[in-house]
Amino acid sequence: MYSGTITPLITPLDDTGAVSERCVGRLIDSLRDHVTALMPALSSGEGWALTGQQWLQMVTATLVHSRGLPVLVGVLLSDTPAVIWRAEQAVTLGADGVVVTAPFGGEITQEQIYQHYAAIRVAVAVPLFVYNEALISGNHIELDTLVRVSQLPGVVGIKESSGSPELTKRIVDAVPQVPVFQGWEHLLLDTGDVAGFVGPLANLDPGLCNRMLAEPTGQRQVEINDACLRYGLHDDDWYRSVKAELMRRGILDTDRVTLATMKPVSGKGDK
Repeated sequence: MYSGTITPLITPLDDTGAVSERCVGRLIDSLRDHVTALMPALSSGEGWALTGQQWLQMVTATLVHSRGLPVLVGVLLSDTPAVIWRAEQAVTLGADGVVVTAPFGGEITQEQIYQHYAAIRVAVAVPLFVYNEALISGNHIELDTLVRVSQLPGVVGIKESSGSPELTKRIVDAVPQVPVFQGWEHLLLDTGDVAGFVGPLANLDPGLCNRMLAEPTGQRQVEINDACLRYGLHDDDWYRSVKAELMRRGILDTDRVTLATMKPVSGKGDK
């Protein structure tokens, strides 16, 4: 079972807009001793805005440089057929699993969300992480639906980014067979007994994330909150702020993002 700090990798780009494999390697090397798995192409990796070629380059580079770390690939596309098509690509490349949101659109019903995940599990031959958020998809997965989805074979984790500590605790209690990961840094103290953390701070200070998971104290939460402020993780373009800091550290060559004006449906963070 997965646990601990998992990094939703930012996507390093060169001056042409292509993924820089060299920088992907440097980033993973800076993290490898502190994290339990890697998640390329999630929202911190601008996964909803990557071109197909950029997504392919990022996933391939992550797999090349993972050196034993599990690679759970983000697939942030709007509908079930598109997700299955790209998830099958991830399988062919060698992914250990895929991380998938609900279908996009506020009109999507809870039954449609369940059928979305059920179809993916039938079609895709690797384990599945459920990504519960609203910033990309525009909808939330309700508790009863998460319980049903968690009972599908091959569901190995929930990235719980609802923003509600109360809901997170209820999910942990309701699905003890599936590890639940908090996706919001500032909610770690209020979350309760989660299995781990998946958020953008893990690109910059996974050691601090690990210490918070091991000993969730008020002082540690203050350190986490200060780090979020310092690194701009509450900004709408948080991925740009993370890239700027990694460039300052010499890990990235540029802080280029996919599109200067892009943003998720609303809000911030790999949430």
